[in-house]
This record gives sequence, C-alpha cells and structure tokens, in this order.
Amino acid sequence: MVTDAPPPEGGTDTSPAQPTTESFVEVQESAEFGELRRAHRSFAFPLTIAFITWYLLYVLLSNYAGGFMGTRVFGNINVALVLGLGQFATTFLIAWFYSRHAAERLDPRAEAIKSRMESRMEPRTQSGTETGTEVDA
Repeated sequence: MVTDAPPPEGGTDTSPAQPTTESFVEVQESAEFGELRRAHRSFAFPLTIAFITWYLLYVLLSNYAGGFMGTRVFGNINVALVLGLGQFATTFLIAWFYSRHAAERLDPRAEAIKSRMESRMEPRTQSGTETGTEVDA
C-alpha cells in the first residue's frame, strides 16, 4: 500500500523518484543494455548447457553402466562416488565463477546503467510534480 505523506518542511520529498515506463523501455532498447544482456548470456547459457550435460551423463551412467560406476578407484571409493562428489564440486565451482564474472563484467555495467537512469530523475516537489511533468501515484 502506497501512502502519499506530505513532504518534509522545505518542499522536497526525500523518497526516491520513480522512473517512467518510457525510461525503462529506452534503457532496454539501448546498446549498453544489449551488451549487458549479451555478457550475461554468453556466460550463463554455455555453462548451463555444460552442467546439464554433465549431470545427465552422470544419471545415464548410473542407470546403464552399473559395472563401470561400481569400479573401485581406491579402497571402498568407486567411480560413482567420485562422479557424485564431482557434481557437488562442479556446482560450487560454477557459482564461484559466476560471482567473479558478475563482479567483474556485469555489476559495473549494471551500476552504470542504474546510475545514469537515476541521474535523469528529479526529486518530487511539494506539489507532487516533477519539473514540468505530472507524477503518477
């Protein structure tokens, strides 16, 4: 529930201004946003496909290659256990790679887009209007 409390003394509302639909569409159609989306997809899609393939290989081997999966590697440790633990290791490794990728390539671009979008917005005045335009509540 949104309430329209009066702005504090001084005439300017301290709540953040809300971007318009047109602002979002403009940013979405920008080349910079396209680059951000491409940077995310070029990392996420290949890794997702690789992990699903790796997971399905493990499942198929477990179902149809019982003799191979039961092969002892050392002591009571067999191929199935090694590959199963490899699934966990791969999951954490992918999460770590993604966090590095996001911090280095995605977050700075997203922050630049966000900052530019926020800098275009002006705070609301006491009358509830932005400079020359009506604010939709």
